[in-house]
Amino acid sequence: MRPRINRWTSARRDLIFGNDIRSSLVQPHFVVAGENVNHPIQSMPGINRQSVDVLLETIDSDMQKGLSAHMLFLVLGHDQKDTNASYAADSQSPLHQAVRLLKEKYGDEIVLMTDLCLCTGTDHGHCGIIVENRIDNDVTVEQLVKIAISQAESGVDYISASDMMDGRVNRLRMELENHGFTSTGILSYSVKYASSFYGPFRDAADSSPQFGDRRSHQMDVRSGYSEAIMEALTDESEGADIIMVKPGLPYLDVLRKVADAVVRPVAVYNVSGEYSMVMSANPTVEQRGAMVREIFHAFNRAGADIIVTYHAREAITENWV
Repeated sequence: MRPRINRWTSARRDLIFGNDIRSSLVQPHFVVAGENVNHPIQSMPGINRQSVDVLLETIDSDMQKGLSAHMLFLVLGHDQKDTNASYAADSQSPLHQAVRLLKEKYGDEIVLMTDLCLCTGTDHGHCGIIVENRIDNDVTVEQLVKIAISQAESGVDYISASDMMDGRVNRLRMELENHGFTSTGILSYSVKYASSFYGPFRDAADSSPQFGDRRSHQMDVRSGYSEAIMEALTDESEGADIIMVKPGLPYLDVLRKVADAVVRPVAVYNVSGEYSMVMSANPTVEQRGAMVREIFHAFNRAGADIIVTYHAREAITENWV
């Protein structure tokens, strides 16, 4: 464990240790290949798939408004996918290019997080490598490590491990150390449920499994607090710098229990299904603002230090927080 990682830059300190909700917000983005691509996601109003050039303009605008923490998801075409998500480790992918360009421009003033999972890069849509019709945990972890190192080489602040494979935090920390990336953080999706609230995200990222489901690795929605706490403490002991709970609203009680159990900062993911419900139920900015503000305060009371949310840009633009 390296406690200095969360103190490494001014932007990281503001995100984690800031004393208001505004400073705790992280905006997710979906990055695709091409130029001048700014494709609206029908199920997530206000969120687009963007090529690197458009993404840079979007984040420039966000930075000027004071939104300095961003999470990037790589969305691949079907011709770029294979059984091992090989292209996700390509240093010339749109995600890697975006990280390099943003860090060159903003340096320590920005916090960049990159998603680490195989689901957006596999042709079968699962979060791991399939061996004899099942996800092979340990083979998958080695591929995750390969992708993570390529992301670290691009200059990302936090690698966001969302796969839920056993032991991956330990291997990630070990290999980051071995490659000299001692300031690269790990945000671990430690408590991630096999939730029905992910539907719009899977549309956005084209990551729906082609067969079966993800219940063998994501947590059962019926499980109690003990499993959530076990998962969080395990990742903390293996070297995670930030502990994530996902989804948010249906698991506020779990968020509170996890926040009380760990000593590392805790993040919550206000997921796509939660976002889309708010957007569809509140057609006016005023209506949305009141509801989003209430949701953010609920996350804050439940123990979240960081809130990953598709509402971040509008919340800051409209001064909801």
